Amino acid sequence: MSNTKSVNFPNPLYQSLQGRYFVGQTEILRLGKGKNAWGGLFNPADSDVDLFVNAFTVTNYSNQPIIAEICFNPKLPGKPEVSDLVTPANTSLSPLPKPEVKILSAELVGKSPRKGINAFKRIVPPQSTLTSDEDGKFIFPSDGSFVIFLVSPNNEIVNAEVAFGWFEKKAGK
Repeated sequence: MSNTKSVNFPNPLYQSLQGRYFVGQTEILRLGKGKNAWGGLFNPADSDVDLFVNAFTVTNYSNQPIIAEICFNPKLPGKPEVSDLVTPANTSLSPLPKPEVKILSAELVGKSPRKGINAFKRIVPPQSTLTSDEDGKFIFPSDGSFVIFLVSPNNEIVNAEVAFGWFEKKAGK
């Protein structure tokens, strides 16, 4: 009889233990009156890591539904801002790991994404948060991006936030 024990870790926990899992969000984004907003994960061209999208959420603070278009590698309108609302999921490490991937966002943009792939859409009900667990199956190499483009169906200005959980691995590993 063997005394060997086996323990199974969910992949996000394993990645967190390795210091490769990060979470973060955009600031509050405004959209409406013919203007849209977006938030996304952007893997820099010189990162030398692959981005694995594990989870995302869209919080709709308004009293009307909004549409979330999930886009892969689009060219986007607006002047993007880099979010500093990012942290490693494992805060017991020292020094704390820093992600290569950045969260960028823009609000009140007048145009739609160009190029890339509009992979799927979701309706985000009023006063709610849409959550999606993707288990790392959306993978983007250097210079790739995973973007949530928010479209307001009405003319009033509404507020929303986008958040992400992701892990990074050295490219090709």
